[in-house]
Amino acid sequence: MNKKFDQGMKTRREVLGDAHVDRAEAKKTEFDLPFQTLITEGAWGAVWSSDRISRRERSMLTIALLAATGNFEEIPMHIRATARTGASKDDVAEALQHVAIYAGVPKANHALKLAKETFAEMEERE
Repeated sequence: MNKKFDQGMKTRREVLGDAHVDRAEAKKTEFDLPFQTLITEGAWGAVWSSDRISRRERSMLTIALLAATGNFEEIPMHIRATARTGASKDDVAEALQHVAIYAGVPKANHALKLAKETFAEMEERE
């Protein structure tokens, strides 16, 4: 592909883990290839690969933004990624406090429920 794509795949694997990326790649089709390339280059190759803020901070921002915008289906994936980004349970709780104040309690409450469930699943696997 290209440098941005290659960097994106490297970062994506570092943050989400090989198993997650391998599953996603196995589901990729010709139909969604342009979209998958876009997010690999843009989200993972540019935003997540930037060293201007830490992965811990980026993880907290991502979880907060997903909650604030109601994109709840992505939250468990990013909670699982905290094992590799360095964002702690306390960091996630703090980020969701901000969501409650600035974007609404119902969104933060639902995100907190998803985070608790996902952290519990992660602890069961340890």
